[in-house]
Amino acid sequence: MGMTMTQKILAAHAGLESVSAGQLIEADLDLVLGNDITTPVAIREMDKMKVQDVFHKDKIALVMDHFTPNKDIKSAQNCKMVREFAKKYDITNYFDVGCMGIEHALLPEKGLTVAGDAIIGADSHTCTYGALGAFSTGVGSTDMAAGMATGKAWFKVPSAIRFEITGKPSKWVSGKDVILHIIGKIGVDGALYKSMEFTGDGIRYLSMDDRFTIANMAIEAGGKNGIFPVDDVTVVYMKEHSIREYKVYEADADAVYDEVITVDLSALKPTVSFPHLPENTRTIDECPEIVIDQAVIGSCTNGRLDDLRIAAEILKDKKVAKHVRCIVIPATQEIYMQSMKEGLLETFIKAGAIVSTPTCGPCLGGHMGCLAEGERCISTTNRNFVGRMGHVDSEVYLASPAVAAASAVLGRIADPGEVVK
Repeated sequence: MGMTMTQKILAAHAGLESVSAGQLIEADLDLVLGNDITTPVAIREMDKMKVQDVFHKDKIALVMDHFTPNKDIKSAQNCKMVREFAKKYDITNYFDVGCMGIEHALLPEKGLTVAGDAIIGADSHTCTYGALGAFSTGVGSTDMAAGMATGKAWFKVPSAIRFEITGKPSKWVSGKDVILHIIGKIGVDGALYKSMEFTGDGIRYLSMDDRFTIANMAIEAGGKNGIFPVDDVTVVYMKEHSIREYKVYEADADAVYDEVITVDLSALKPTVSFPHLPENTRTIDECPEIVIDQAVIGSCTNGRLDDLRIAAEILKDKKVAKHVRCIVIPATQEIYMQSMKEGLLETFIKAGAIVSTPTCGPCLGGHMGCLAEGERCISTTNRNFVGRMGHVDSEVYLASPAVAAASAVLGRIADPGEVVK
């Protein structure tokens, strides 16, 4: 019986010739990730384990991104704990204010994730790195602690769903619309503990930023991970960002999938996820008039350069509606700098938006844009649960940067074609 991409990577890291769905394995890790919320918990667990050292100072990444710059005393204490831990164990890849970014945009940019890797992170959206052909998945802080101590993790080998991507997307359709369409189709538990493997000739029309977005939200369908094949686009990205060797794994021709789902990019329309689940999707032409109070363009899902370029294209020479607060968050310092060079930040500010330092901030109702009772936000983030961005009686609508920018201009959920003729 053949293996999927994910199964091949796990087999190699477990030192086995083959694995099958449901099998329990112990695998070697190439990278262990934590942030300012989850790492303190892991550090306390390591203290309980009486660990004297980490498994490899170069294979741990600690990114201060959720509540930084620190929003209050508790967040400052958490970051201080992680900072001291990083100094104690001489952690190479420690990223704090001034050099940090949103973790799932920062690590690929820094070349710390490449094809063929096995990666765990104490953050559910660690599945992002599957865009590069790696196996990456979110874990709890206890598993992160064990990973930092031993360089290993236990997994139950997942079965898989294959998504056959065909066709070419139209002007305003992006990776965010692709994954929202898929989640709307299969539901938030449609891929529960399964590998979501994306294949097909339509992938060539998806940029790396599109692929990062799609892989990032695999968890929103319950997936264990999302993963893309390695093609020329992937290789170019890795060569530009990393000096590490990578390894390409391809699914066997006789690999077994629980199901195969076809997604025709040419048939997709800009898509919005209504409160309070990502599966509650409607295409833009199905949306009633929803007046918004806030628009957020950023996050580990959509704070990359392509996202900001698209938003700027729509906001150029336009004004954000008077009753709307528009918050733009470049995902890394490098993206911030490039956006500055290209004049994107000037476009945002002239339009009446604000530009923030890289942070997860409003995505989890942390800071930089919490919602009050009854307020509505259209956001390029990944979750719209009850109270996700603030008050339990607020509402979050998930959408692409194009839709979010257009909505900021018109003050209601809007089709980008209404703003850019």
